Amino acid sequence: MILTDTSILQAIQEGKIVIEPFDRSALGTNSYDVHLSKHLAIYSNRELDAKMDNPISEFEIPEEGFVLQPGELYLGSTMEYTETHHTVPFLEGKSSVGRLGIDIHATAGKGDVGFCNYWTLEISCVRPVRVYAGMPIGQLIYFQVEGGIENLYHLKKNAKYTQKSPKPQASMMWKNF
Repeated sequence: MILTDTSILQAIQEGKIVIEPFDRSALGTNSYDVHLSKHLAIYSNRELDAKMDNPISEFEIPEEGFVLQPGELYLGSTMEYTETHHTVPFLEGKSSVGRLGIDIHATAGKGDVGFCNYWTLEISCVRPVRVYAGMPIGQLIYFQVEGGIENLYHLKKNAKYTQKSPKPQASMMWKNF
């Protein structure tokens, strides 16, 4: 079951969902719009190795925007810090962003119950497109869970993305080896 606007608001009031900063105008019928932060990063090396900690080069989107290029993977982040304690958050792109040929995630659209952080975006595009810090980039959809929760994400010993950071985080796949 997907939470509606009134259910999302109630969950926020109860502390079951945290969105900071929260903007009532970003609340849709059954989703919450998130915005692109000023932080972007690209991998420093052209070839990536899943067994290694691949370095990234971070930069900020200037006021005049930044032109994304096809064939490059950009790591971005949301302006919003979120916590979900009783629902499963899904991050999807906004249709307006998709119509510009921008994908905001390659495979990581689902969060876990207990995810407490900014969202790292895996951004790619099919044509050059200028993006701006603060633009709506995606929407969070919250799904009700059934049953008790034994392993909240932020409390798992092997959870890799628990260090609170407004900047995009590179892959930590190497920690699995």
